[in-house]
Amino acid sequence: MKYLVLGNPIAHSKSPQIHLAFAAQFGLENFTYERCLVPLDGFVAAVADFAASGVHGANITVPFKEEAFHMCTALTERAAAAGAVNTLKVNPDGSWLGDNTDGAGLVSDLLRYGPLKGKRILVLGAGGAAAGVLQPLLAEQPASLSIANRTPERANALAQRFTGGALQIHASAFAAIEGVFDVLINATSASLSGQALALPAGMFADGALAYDMMYGKGETPFLADARLAGAAQCVDGLGMLVGQAAEAFYLWTGLRPDVLPVLNSMRAEL
Repeated sequence: MKYLVLGNPIAHSKSPQIHLAFAAQFGLENFTYERCLVPLDGFVAAVADFAASGVHGANITVPFKEEAFHMCTALTERAAAAGAVNTLKVNPDGSWLGDNTDGAGLVSDLLRYGPLKGKRILVLGAGGAAAGVLQPLLAEQPASLSIANRTPERANALAQRFTGGALQIHASAFAAIEGVFDVLINATSASLSGQALALPAGMFADGALAYDMMYGKGETPFLADARLAGAAQCVDGLGMLVGQAAEAFYLWTGLRPDVLPVLNSMRAEL
C-alpha cells in the first residue's frame, strides 16, 4: 500500500507522520507514505509516473489542487463543488478518482466544540480554502452562512457558485460585515504572514467560536484578536489538518482512524 503527498514546497508537510500513525492503529505494516517534491510545470507527468510505479493514492497540496481537479476522470460530489482536489485514489481501471477532504476535516473538528445546525456562520476569505469547505458547512444546516473578503467581488463570485440550495449565502467586504455570528472561520492566508484582519467590532455572539485554518505553536493573530473581541472559544486548524487526513485514509483503506490520539501527539510537539 503505497501513498504519497505531492506539492511544491513539500518538506514542511506533516502528512507522513499523520498517515503512518493512522496505519499503526490498524497494524498495516505494508503501508508506506512519502513526501514528493513535484516541479511546478510537471504535475501531470509526475502523477503518471507515480501511477506506473504502483502508487495507490496521493494527497495533493499547494499549488496543485486545481490541476489535480482537471486531470481526474471521476470526482466526488464534494470535490466537484470545491473545484479542487486534495486526495487522489487509483481506480481499479488505473484512472484517478479525485476527492476534497478539507471541508470534512474542518466540520469534524468544529463539531468537537458544538453543533453547527442553526448557527450563524461567517467564512473570512474567498479563495480555494473557503471554496473547499462551503458544501460540508452547508450540509450541517446552519441558520445562515456568510462570506466576507477583502475584495467583495470574489466573495460574491464564490457565493454564486453555491446558490440554488435552501440557504442564501450572503457576501460582503470585510468592512461591510453586518450582524453577529456564532462561528467565525478564518480561511484567509493572513495568519501565515502574521497579519491581522481589519474587521468590524461586535461580530461575536455570546459563546461564539473563532476558528483559524492556520495553526502554530502560539495563537495566530486572528485568534488573538478574536479573544480580545469577545470570542468564547478560539481554535486553530491543527484538528482540521488531522481530520482531512483521516478522511483521505478512510477513502483509501475503508478504515476510519481515531483522530484524537494523533491530534494530541502533534499538539504536544508544536
